Amino acid sequence: MPQPMDSYWMILAIGFLAQAFFSARILVQWLLSERAKHIVSPSVFWVLSLAGAYLLCLYGWLRNDFSIVLGQFISYYVYLWNLRLKGVWRRFPALARAVLLLTPVAAILFVMRDASAFVDRFLQNEDIPLWLVIFGSSGQVLFTLRFVYQLACSYRRHESVLPVGFWVISLTGSLLIVAYGFIRLDAVLIVGQSFGLVAYARNIWLGTKTKSPDKS
Repeated sequence: MPQPMDSYWMILAIGFLAQAFFSARILVQWLLSERAKHIVSPSVFWVLSLAGAYLLCLYGWLRNDFSIVLGQFISYYVYLWNLRLKGVWRRFPALARAVLLLTPVAAILFVMRDASAFVDRFLQNEDIPLWLVIFGSSGQVLFTLRFVYQLACSYRRHESVLPVGFWVISLTGSLLIVAYGFIRLDAVLIVGQSFGLVAYARNIWLGTKTKSPDKS
């Protein structure tokens, strides 16, 4: 059933706002890395990541897009862990910390109330064939696995870092998501992911040409 135009524009606004946060994190990280002449992992990168993930997950839910929701769920707690490692997490008000920690749990409990309805809405949606769900989810999972890799590297070094491998995975996953966005005619995914491609490539170059604490 087609969505009313006012709802459509509201959903689109949420998606573009989420991508604005993601684009801002890449821009800030890129500029700070250029200034430092090596890859850096600034605290603001993780704050903007968290804000973007929260909104993009909402966008994916409203769009009935399983791949988008899945991608944000995987990386969400990695963002929180990096904020804790950076010492930023404890500066958040207690209520905000509680809401951020419990939101994914509440979402899962909500879905479990009627799992069959969730499957019908997200995995048996006539607008998104199963093969496209699998393709989009593959891109999102690969793109999100960069944060699993980043988490492992950071845990080993006891500091938040953004190693070269993180940017290689980012570039590969982003290309898949852009392709998925074109198939879905999703301007939010196309514009948001395209913005990061140059920054990902530049960080790879910086990481391979310089010796830095964030290189792996």
